[in-house]
Order: sequence, then structure tokens, then C-alpha cells
Amino acid sequence: MISSILYRYPVSVFSEFVHFQTKYVTNEGSMQEMFSVYFENRSQVSFIELYIEFQQSEADRNIEWRDYNSDSEEEFESNYEVVQPNEDDDEAADIMETDVAEVTNALANQQPFEEPSFMRAVDLEAMYVPEYPENFNAEPLVVPDGEFVVEMEFSSRESVIAAVKDYAIRRGVDYRMYESEPQTFYAKCTQYGTSCDWLIRVSMIQRKYCWKIRRYNGSHTCTRSSISQDHFKLDSITIAEAIKPLVEADPSIKVKSVIAEVQSKFNYTISYRKAWLAKQKSVEKIFGGWEASYEALPIWFEAMCAKESSAAVHFETMPCYQGDELVPNIRVLHRVFWSYYPCIRAFRYCKPVVQVDGTHLYGKYKGCLLVAVSQDGNNNIVPIAFAIVESETSDACYFFLSNLRRHVVTRDGVGLISDRHDSISSAVERSNGAWSPPRAFHMFCIRHIESNFLRKFKAPYLQKLIVNIGYSRTVHEFQLLYGRLHERGEAYTRWLDRIPREQYALAFDGGYRWGHMTTNLVECINSVLKGARNLPVTALVKATFYRLNELFTRKRAEAEARINAGYVFSETVTSKLHANQRAAGNIQVNCFDRQNEIFEVYVHDVYKMDQVRKVYRVRFRPLGNPTTWSMYNGPRFVPNPFLKRVTKGRPKMTRFLNEMDTRMLRHPRRCKQCGAEGHSRSRC
Repeated sequence: MISSILYRYPVSVFSEFVHFQTKYVTNEGSMQEMFSVYFENRSQVSFIELYIEFQQSEADRNIEWRDYNSDSEEEFESNYEVVQPNEDDDEAADIMETDVAEVTNALANQQPFEEPSFMRAVDLEAMYVPEYPENFNAEPLVVPDGEFVVEMEFSSRESVIAAVKDYAIRRGVDYRMYESEPQTFYAKCTQYGTSCDWLIRVSMIQRKYCWKIRRYNGSHTCTRSSISQDHFKLDSITIAEAIKPLVEADPSIKVKSVIAEVQSKFNYTISYRKAWLAKQKSVEKIFGGWEASYEALPIWFEAMCAKESSAAVHFETMPCYQGDELVPNIRVLHRVFWSYYPCIRAFRYCKPVVQVDGTHLYGKYKGCLLVAVSQDGNNNIVPIAFAIVESETSDACYFFLSNLRRHVVTRDGVGLISDRHDSISSAVERSNGAWSPPRAFHMFCIRHIESNFLRKFKAPYLQKLIVNIGYSRTVHEFQLLYGRLHERGEAYTRWLDRIPREQYALAFDGGYRWGHMTTNLVECINSVLKGARNLPVTALVKATFYRLNELFTRKRAEAEARINAGYVFSETVTSKLHANQRAAGNIQVNCFDRQNEIFEVYVHDVYKMDQVRKVYRVRFRPLGNPTTWSMYNGPRFVPNPFLKRVTKGRPKMTRFLNEMDTRMLRHPRRCKQCGAEGHSRSRC
């Protein structure tokens, strides 16, 4: 339902930047005023920008669960903020409680029908393009002496506070609010009555739907009593608004980069704590609050499934209690699995191999993101399914693998590659044959086996030998390398014999590995999603949707271009065929097919361009404006309070290095005189 119509126009503030103000269109007079403003600013804007405000539905108005919607500064500090004593706090008057608007932000960005550029960034280099240019061709209007003037208009109370704060910060002065009513803003200099008479009074004009300066005494005549690197009015809310373009492009921006941005923009050096709080508040403004994101998650998934009914989404929830009483119509989100329909169809034409792995979430609530990926015939990674669970437990892995088998990996003869985590092996055993031969073949990543071996025996000089045993392509090569390991120690081979050969050796895999010895495909996806893993859950899910849409669009165009160029095979296979042809130039084939005299190199259909094109044939359907979605009538989701981070300090964003990250050490020292290991020629 349309509640109001408004337009916006540019106004120069302090001759440094252009500030847009908004006015409502209510009658014929306001419409005439809109055209008059447009003709006055035609040199700066080429058209009139109209905006429509919709009235919220009753379903959104009823969202009020205070126990689960507390996002105060104290809660930030007690969960994952480095608290340092004697640091400036934000103004209490500017801190607003979370409301239904956070759920709206979690569903849609403030820019109509657009998502933050970070959502569509497939690569690691994000780019932000502002909706409106920072500079116009014409000269902006200049306020005399960079001061406020009486009768100056503002669109809202928030714009008044922002302008006064910006004035105080850039001038290096301070003020105190003497009257702060819903329709009045009255502030004076902190040294008013002694050495300065600066004051400003701004009131709301009902008939014009704007705020206007009624009284102003400027400029400041006071001097600062002390020199400080920070400013009291430069609080985290002001900084959060200033760094929104940076956070929108890269939510994982480092705090030191925020400090540098504030230094360049305001010429003040803020504390680490204030910069961290500003970043978190900016993330919430752009991507929605943490608790509100859980509320928006089922609404977004329902809208996505309404556009594409063949998508797979499965929730596992728990009842919510307040004391000993069950809270009706509220569920605690435990786990969620999802796979988009283009990904489900894509796997039919990919290699019949799946790699699964998990990675930690860095947000306000702990969790684990499970990812399953495959690969097309041109060696492109194709994500096929995701899940958010509490951790990599046996039940969580069973939840993920069972839904993956039921909705996505429906064909038999598929290879499943993972690490040697007990939870995954337990989930495979509980699958009632769904992930066991002959329907599927569970195999291990050779790098994880190498890591387990090094942790067990502390013999880094044998790392390369373990890896080479796994990469053995023939039985003879395997036996040769296995014998070398046995010569080094019988305990080594006894440990390796506990793992079935078909689960780690290429010579015994039956071809179900398709040459993949590690889980590097899914680890690449984890690194790409690293920036999204510190976002609220709905923003994380939306990032997978828009990035996959961008990926499928690009790869579809590349496949079409290659087919139109006349290529039959993928680029990877074509290069290998040419290399083999050059290497076989000295070989003469005397006898091949005695009857038909046909000689042809066999290439699997998965490597043909027609098959690669089918991987990306299905398109992602746009979800449209959230105001057009059907009303959600399901239960309200809340986060699990036991997953809330309770330790102080930001979460660890970089994992600890383990045995897989150490470089291959050289072999033990060998004597050049006797040939024995363990000593040099000087000590022989």
C-alpha cells in the first residue's frame, strides 16, 4: 500500500560536498514547488527523482521480541569487542533501539531493486560504484563563509544532527544539546556564556514537511582548551555512515583501514574500539541486524522458492522456551540446507564427483558453513549445495549429506571426497548405503592424510613419499613407493594400512576420483566466501545467490562464445590433445582397426562444449522487490542463544597453521662418503 510520494534535490553544504534533501508531494502546491526546484537545479540534475513509500504489513508490525532484539553497545563489547578503559563513548541520545526496519534491511538494500556490490563480487576484488556522482559538472551552491544560515532547510531530524556534527568535527569545536524534542533541535556551544555565543535552533515545519533553522548565532569565537587526536562528536554512528561505501564493497574491511579512512576524511585518529563499533553498525545498516537477519531468513527463502519451486530448502528448528514455558510461534534455528535449482540441474552435466568441507562463521553467533562443490568439463568449480549448522558434528554432517543426496546428487556411481573427520565418516555410515558402494564411493583428501601422518610420527621428510603413494597411477608404482615407506619403518605402513587403499590411492580408486586427490575445489570456494562469513545469516545466503547468478551468467557466455567459434571440446581438453599430438609426432601407428581403419581418441562427454554449456543453461530468476512478495505466515526464527559469542575480543579470522601449511622439508642429511643418512662427510 502506497503511503507517500516524495522527491529529492541537491543542496550544497559548506561548499565541500552536495547534500540531497527530500520533500513530500501532498497536493497541487507541493507539486508546483517540486517543478520550481527542478528548474532551479537543472544544471545539476537532469531529471526529477520520485520515490514511493509503502506502508508496512501487519505481519511486520507485530515483530517485537525484546529478549532477542538487544543490540546495545554493551552487548557488542561483552561478545566480541576488545574493550579498553578510558575511551570515548558514543552519545546516548543517538543510540536507537532495533526495530522492524532491521528486518527490512536484511531483506532488501536501501537502494531500490539493487543489492550491495559485494553480493555480486565473484572474485576477491570488490568494487563500489556510487549511485550518484560525487561531483557535478556545474558549480555547487555556496553557503556564505561555510556557516549555517537562518531559513536553511533539512529533510529530516537525522540530517540536521548529521550536518551539525559534521560542522563541529571539521571546525574542531563542540556543542551541547539544550533541547531535544521530536520537533525541535536546540544546541549551544559548550563554552556558551563565557567565551562563545554560538547556538542553533532548528524546528520542524509541518506544512512543508521539512526542518528549518529558526535561530542561529555564528560563528564560534571560542578556542579549544586542549589538543586531542579524537573528537567527542565523532562517534561510531557518524563514522558508520561515513564508511558505508567501503563496508558495502567489502564487509571484511580491516579496522585499521577504517581508522585510515577517518583520518583522511575528518583529520582525526580514532581509537580501535570506536572504529570496530562503527564497522559493526555500518554492517547492520547495510545488511541488517543479527537477530533481525534470523527473522528475515525464512521470508527470503519462501520468496526464492516461490520464484523457483524446484529449489531445495530444508530447516531444522528447536522449540523456544522462556523459563519453563513454551513460546508459541517462535522457533530457534538449528540448521538450514539450501541448493538453488540452477545448481541442481548443473550437477547432472558435471563430473560425477563431489567435494565437501566446512568453514567457520565469524559473526555474532558461532556456526559452520558446509559447502559441496563439483567441477565441469572445463575445470570450473561449480558450487551445488550449502548448509549452516552449529558445528561439524556427526548429526550436522548427516543432515547435510542426507539432504545433498536427496535433492542434488541423485545419480549413482558418484565419488565423494572429504577430509578424515570422524563426523563425516560417521554420517556416511548412517546413510543406509546412500553414500556407500555401489551408489557412491567415499574417498579421502591426500593432503589431510599427509597432515594426519605428520601429526602422528613427526617425520616431515616422509611427507612427500606419503603424497606420492596416493598419487600412484598404477599398481606397480604403488607397490614400489609402498616398499620404500616400509623400509623406513614398519610402523609407517601399519598406520597406512588402517586406511583402505581405494580411499587414498589413485591406482585403486576405480576412476571415481576423476583425478582429484584433494579437496582444494571446496577450499577455493571457502576462501572466496571468506568476506561473507562475517555477515548476518540472511546476507550470507543472499551473497551465495547473487554470486552464483553472476558466475553462471559469465560461464554461460563463455561457453556460448567457444561453441560459436567452432570448438568441440573444452579448453582444457583441447590444450591436452594438442600437447599429446606434439609429443606423439615421432610415433608411427602401423595397425589399429583392421576392418574399418578408424582411429579416434576417446573423450568423455563431460569434456565436450555442448555438455559444458548445459551446466550453466538454467538461469537464476530475479526475486523482485520485497514489497511484492507474498505475506509470510510461518513461525518466527530466532538465533540459538548458546551459540552467541561470550568471550571478549574479535573472533579469529585466520586459522592456525597446521601440518598441511608447512613446506616440504628436505630429506635427512646424507653422507657423501658412505651414502648413509643422518650424518655428513666430516663426521663419517
